[in-house]
Amino acid sequence: MGNAKITIICGHYGCGKTNLALNLALEAAGQGRRVKLADLDLVNPYFRSSDYGPALREKGVELFCPTYAGTTLDLPAVGPQLLQLPEAECDDVILDAGGDDAGASVLGCMAPLLFKKPYTMLYVVNARRVLTQTAAEAAAIGREIEKACRLSITGVVNNTHLQNETTAQMVLDSMPFAKETAALLGVPLVFTTAPDWIAPAVLGDIPSVKPVKRLVLPPWQTV
Repeated sequence: MGNAKITIICGHYGCGKTNLALNLALEAAGQGRRVKLADLDLVNPYFRSSDYGPALREKGVELFCPTYAGTTLDLPAVGPQLLQLPEAECDDVILDAGGDDAGASVLGCMAPLLFKKPYTMLYVVNARRVLTQTAAEAAAIGREIEKACRLSITGVVNNTHLQNETTAQMVLDSMPFAKETAALLGVPLVFTTAPDWIAPAVLGDIPSVKPVKRLVLPPWQTV
């Protein structure tokens, strides 16, 4: 039976959870840890971990995808290997869940296995996304995700950004929103992300800042 650290990344559509999942996986692999990253998004065909298989494998991250990922078929099917991940022999299992309650529902299939093991479920919030611009809105979506997947959020990650238009002040201004969201859900604010080109400007003002690289790009953008 595996003893991997299980981390679930969930959140509202477009909050940046997949980019965060990729960053966490690559960071752990860079530390010499054996990492398995699973794409559990069966709803949104864009901005998925499955699209970054070669880059992940090059860094030593093993990627698990939905059955028909990377094909022309749009079918919501999960292979049996995904359901076996909680028992995997590795150091880290990172589960990149789909957006909102609909996208997170596949976790409900894995809940009986996950309930047997300690897990961390990080709820990623972005104050610049529609429907999560207030703490009350963000907390409500968090509760819907919990109900759909039958798992409990254990911490909030503040991932407020506007891609290349993100500024240091934008990240600083998002802190009250993030703290209130965490308070409403009754969990800690685990850390705040900042694009790697901005992180040095906010390190002295925000505790627990995690610099992240922008790895997930729109289909029309390659650099």
